[in-house]
Amino acid sequence: MSTRSPSPSNLYLGCAGWSLPREQWLAFPVEGTHLQRYSARFPAVEINSSFYRPHRPATYAKWADSVTSDFRFSVKVPKQITHERRLLDCEGLMDDFLGQCSQLGEKLGCLLIQLPPSLAFDAAVAEAFFTALRDRYQGYAVLEPRHPSWLAPTAQALLQAQHIGRVAADPSPLPGCDRPAGWPGVRYYRLHGSPRIYYSPYDEPWLERLARQLKTGADTPTWCIFDNTASGAATPNALRLLELMRD
Repeated sequence: MSTRSPSPSNLYLGCAGWSLPREQWLAFPVEGTHLQRYSARFPAVEINSSFYRPHRPATYAKWADSVTSDFRFSVKVPKQITHERRLLDCEGLMDDFLGQCSQLGEKLGCLLIQLPPSLAFDAAVAEAFFTALRDRYQGYAVLEPRHPSWLAPTAQALLQAQHIGRVAADPSPLPGCDRPAGWPGVRYYRLHGSPRIYYSPYDEPWLERLARQLKTGADTPTWCIFDNTASGAATPNALRLLELMRD
């Protein structure tokens, strides 16, 4: 039976979702649910489905019970908050969402807040949103903005003040957003596949460069999520990166 590869304790490496491509089944245990088999090799996962629809608290609790105590979930904030309400007047929705995913307990590792490309930085709106979030949740949180106004020094200062990391994305939606920024207490890499987003696998030299980046500043809690899942490339890429980190 395959077991989880050793990795630095501050590295939360995995995929967006725990679906296992059939071609990779030999790398995972035979028994158990997909999540149980996935968590035997990876220390973390990003839940994207929460962006599209709510999950019952009991579902989150079941997921938490399916994994070991050191496994961590990142949960994507619902699009109702980020794309429909656009961060405005969403305290009730925030309460609902946090009431659901808080059933992960200590295994709730991070919240991912992805903004639509059309959502520009508004200091008053952003400060009110992050203040409301921090009143309810004190754990790790990261922002993936896609409008250039979020690169302004005032936006950076707000993220630092509210202890919000800025996602390093590939391909980068904005200049310089291929490296983590915002609050330096957490790093979060989202790897969507390049050149064909969600499909393209990363080659060996690219993964080796990434491994060197991750090993720099390894004391900082670091998330590295492969989102190139459409053709099944995420799983082998993540497994290979785990090997490189172990080496």
